[in-house]
Amino acid sequence: MSEPTAVILSGGSGTRLWPLSRTHFPKQFIPLMDGRSLFARALEQVRQLGCARGVVVCNEAHRFFVADELRAAGAGDYRVLIEPVARNTAPATALAALALEESGEGTMLVLPSDHCIAAKAGGSTGFADCVARASAAAERGLLVTFGIRPGYAETGYGYIIAGEALDAGVYQVSEFTEKPGLEQAQGYVARPNCYWNSGIFMFSAKTCLSELAQHEPALLEACTEAWRRRQSDRILDIPVERVDDGSFAASPDISIDYAVMERTAAAAVVPADIEWSDVGSWGAFAGVFGCDADGNSVVGDAVLQDSRDNVVYASGRLVAAVGVSGHVIVETPDAVLVADRAMSQSVKQLVSRLKADDRPESDWPRKVQRPWGSYESVDSGEGFQVKRIIVEPGQRLSLQSHRRRSEHWVVVRGLARVTLDDETLTLHPNQSVCIPIGVRHRLENPGDEPLHLIEVQCGDYLGEDDIERFEDAYGRTGKS
Repeated sequence: MSEPTAVILSGGSGTRLWPLSRTHFPKQFIPLMDGRSLFARALEQVRQLGCARGVVVCNEAHRFFVADELRAAGAGDYRVLIEPVARNTAPATALAALALEESGEGTMLVLPSDHCIAAKAGGSTGFADCVARASAAAERGLLVTFGIRPGYAETGYGYIIAGEALDAGVYQVSEFTEKPGLEQAQGYVARPNCYWNSGIFMFSAKTCLSELAQHEPALLEACTEAWRRRQSDRILDIPVERVDDGSFAASPDISIDYAVMERTAAAAVVPADIEWSDVGSWGAFAGVFGCDADGNSVVGDAVLQDSRDNVVYASGRLVAAVGVSGHVIVETPDAVLVADRAMSQSVKQLVSRLKADDRPESDWPRKVQRPWGSYESVDSGEGFQVKRIIVEPGQRLSLQSHRRRSEHWVVVRGLARVTLDDETLTLHPNQSVCIPIGVRHRLENPGDEPLHLIEVQCGDYLGEDDIERFEDAYGRTGKS
């Protein structure tokens, strides 16, 4: 039996755990578990399974997060496939299958980067055993999903009804229904052979492409052309393939569940007796972090009095609640969410409303990560904006200029090297410099400790797209 190749899907719009997650900082990169991100845990999981090689499919906006996580994990045998636009899991899986077929790799273990998987106390089968069974079935041409025994009627998951046994621990799928209504979900849960679809799949690249050719030929054609016209790159020494924008954009926006698994006659399910959560809503959050004696799931600094069955997340300030039950309360630096816990799946619709109103809080957190460090908005008003910038040791920003704003930098910690056209300055704490409109400039940290500075922007337009890059160490010339 050949060793499977891990395919980690790292998409997501950051809506269901808003305001903690955002479009440009989705949940898989947030250090939720023991100071580690869900993405890092996924890498560790597949390493424990013996998957030495891997592919990550991610959005253009998240490429530096992915590269940084791979570098930190020492995942040298991984490569990254970049989607120019979001098109759901079927096109992402198709790209991975095309890449693996071309390189001669066979079986692919497809799993999301934002799920939480752990061994169940007293469980009869571990995840590694399930993967071994699924791998053998995949080599026989089956498309295998991993099933989780449901604990309640959840309308946000897919449901699988297992049929006859095909092998030890492998069953034919007699029904596959993605996200049914409440009444149908309640009926499914009552059946002993019913499982949640975990969103984790195993099949060969050849079988995947064959099924897509049968059920979604337009999708496969678009992805094949996008892959054929790809461009190779490297980000933080990680191999990257950028698929063609126009070709990939022609692909339908559809999940692998709807595109293939609901339609194929070759679907199989391996029941997985594991602790699993997609951390897909604030309601599911409690299942990951546990509850106290009053049913409250609390992360951060919170004091609850006469309150039960709440989910509370405090990112930096004290959250106090009195006489509150069945609620979600989430505090972040720039937004606070209060919701009925039973309606936590509706947060996604709330974020859509914020986007329609052009609220930046829907997409950006106050602290924005960059490959060189981070910046955080401190204050803003008519014609000005104040940011705190942190540049990691040895890193530097692009050589750039602005057409509509000037910038004033004050170093508060560390050492700064500043380029102004043909002049180079070295600044120490309590020293400052002015960057006039139109001047080419660059900020570097030549020291061995993080550089902290305060930036004051002044101008009639302060958007992040007012940047013209001339040189960049991260391949962002002409890109965000």
